[in-house]
Amino acid sequence: MAISDNCRQSLIPSFLYSTTTSPFGFDTYSINANHHHHHHVLRRSPSVSPSPSPSTNYLGVGDAGITSGRILIPTPKEKIEMHSPAFYAACTMGGILSCGLTHTAVTPLDLVKCNMQIDPVKYKSISSGFGILLKEQGIKGLSKGWVPTLLGYSAQGACKFGFYEFFKKYYSDLAGPEYASKYKTLIFLAGSASAEVIADVALCPMEAVKVRVQTQPGFARGLSDGLPKFLNAEGFGGLFKGLVPLWGRQIPYTMMKFASFETIVELLYKHAIPTPKDKCSKSLQLAVSFAGGYIAGVFCAVVSHPADNLVSFLNNAKGATVGDAVKKMGLLGLCTRGLPLRIVMIGTLTGAQWGIYDAFKVFVGLPTTGGGAPTPAPAKAGKSTHSSCNQTMIEIFVSNKHRFGLSLMQNSSQRLYTLGFLYTKEA
Repeated sequence: MAISDNCRQSLIPSFLYSTTTSPFGFDTYSINANHHHHHHVLRRSPSVSPSPSPSTNYLGVGDAGITSGRILIPTPKEKIEMHSPAFYAACTMGGILSCGLTHTAVTPLDLVKCNMQIDPVKYKSISSGFGILLKEQGIKGLSKGWVPTLLGYSAQGACKFGFYEFFKKYYSDLAGPEYASKYKTLIFLAGSASAEVIADVALCPMEAVKVRVQTQPGFARGLSDGLPKFLNAEGFGGLFKGLVPLWGRQIPYTMMKFASFETIVELLYKHAIPTPKDKCSKSLQLAVSFAGGYIAGVFCAVVSHPADNLVSFLNNAKGATVGDAVKKMGLLGLCTRGLPLRIVMIGTLTGAQWGIYDAFKVFVGLPTTGGGAPTPAPAKAGKSTHSSCNQTMIEIFVSNKHRFGLSLMQNSSQRLYTLGFLYTKEA
């Protein structure tokens, strides 16, 4: 793909790139896109003397795409703009890491919880549950279902956090500055509920397979054999049989998770921490995020636990209904069976999720979540007639390893996607 000579701005944060001084001594790279053959202008850094190895091959950017030489990517000097495409992409990636990693890490706890919900006679307590699973399945059995857990909750996290940030901004803009501040809790609730409706559609198939694998001995070893068996037994529609109960569990959970977190963090900055948030260190801000997330997680566990029992019951028993679950478990059982373990698990999980999510945001140069009202859109200004901008061209070298590079660039009139591969030829 040809590179336009118009003003462009990378959508990938600059932290993904190396410094402007390369290990081979070049600190600036320019490209003349007006010529059929691109002319390269290099300035050698006075502080670095080594020259590139002759065995190193580079990839360049030609009119038809990537040919040979080196890849050059224009990068912005400024940080990610709030509520820009790069902002939402960063939040989506933070959500993937936040939910995917944490849920996978607590797979053993989740395995015991699900079995306690399905067979409370056999799995009477947390300790006995671990003992029985270790005796019957060994240490490897405690990780059963980790693959559908990782895939399902990564997809859910991407939608949950990415769409939450989107809907929070969208509803704030609809309300306007005055009402966005006055009714911010309602905006948090509406934004999180809207995001979770989408996120659960992404989660539901993997959740169905996970529960079946974890709670039916001998059903399958994991996702690779469990998904085909599930589809043969119940068809594609069976993967979404638990969607409504999942909404019943996850929507209240997520509304509580986001609204209570935002409120708790705001209260902590207002009453417990004497320093304004923007003057606090990043480590202190992340500690506040974890504390706020843990407290919010306790509320989340209590609110969503009855539906969690329903989801486990329905996904374990073929053809079961909500009425069957209530009849067998009772209302008290729905609300309390496995609750202490879930409070510990969800509290830790939610605290870790907010910690990871905000740590990733800080890593890419964004502020942590919470501590103020949602920001509505500013008044629209007239179109700028400025048609040029300064660009920094970064060269990426490869010497001994195969590497892969991806660049998304944007200008005022079009969006360019440039995909590059870096390679070396062994001498």
